[in-house]
Amino acid sequence: MFIGGLQPVMKRYLICFIYLFTLGISNAASGSQPMDEIRYPMDQIIRILRDPHYQNASQKADQRQKIWRIVDKFFDFEEISQRTIARYWKNFTPDQQKEFVELFSEFLSNIYLKRIQGEYKNESVVFIGQDLLSDARASVKTKVIREDSIEIPVDYSLLKRSNAWKVYDVVIEGVSLVKNYRTQFRGILLKQEPARLIETLKQKNEKHKSKTSSAANECLDLRFMAQRCLMAVWFNRDLAESRIK
Repeated sequence: MFIGGLQPVMKRYLICFIYLFTLGISNAASGSQPMDEIRYPMDQIIRILRDPHYQNASQKADQRQKIWRIVDKFFDFEEISQRTIARYWKNFTPDQQKEFVELFSEFLSNIYLKRIQGEYKNESVVFIGQDLLSDARASVKTKVIREDSIEIPVDYSLLKRSNAWKVYDVVIEGVSLVKNYRTQFRGILLKQEPARLIETLKQKNEKHKSKTSSAANECLDLRFMAQRCLMAVWFNRDLAESRIK
């Protein structure tokens, strides 16, 4: 089943994805270590998640945008896209490649940021260490500790681009983000042209926008109804008081 129906093992994957998306880009010097560049932005996102101001449903969209602005700077979505599509990437025209990167990054944002906001339960992260695989490749090893004390290993794969380390994959309990979507996309690209996959992503993103818009309108309707009810209470109270007089 294409993107959206996740297998049971993905439940922990989603919990850990909180920490995939609590990474941003810091202004560290070019000589900084990958693990050093992860710590500060992680703190930034966690502060946003814990900020009482964003507990109100009306502030969730603003919270999501702030988180995404940090995430978008630290993840190499072009690299993620190429590795996800793998050998089929050459079948995409340059315009299709660009469009796919934009749509896929939007899709990941729609799926995971919403779940981060809903499923974050004050988990903590312990940094175990890092492996410098080359001058431009590294792996940062962490573990997520949940409130029930369950520990979940999470490894981040990074590339160094323009003196900045960027994430191109995350492996949670042996499950790779890139490989998971590569398997799903391969099922489409084996039978269909790239345009079909692009169109499917467009539909997924549009469906999310429609749901978000409907939810926002529902909230507005509820607020309007509440205001009407309150006005009615005030009117009836004033009317009763005038009759007593």
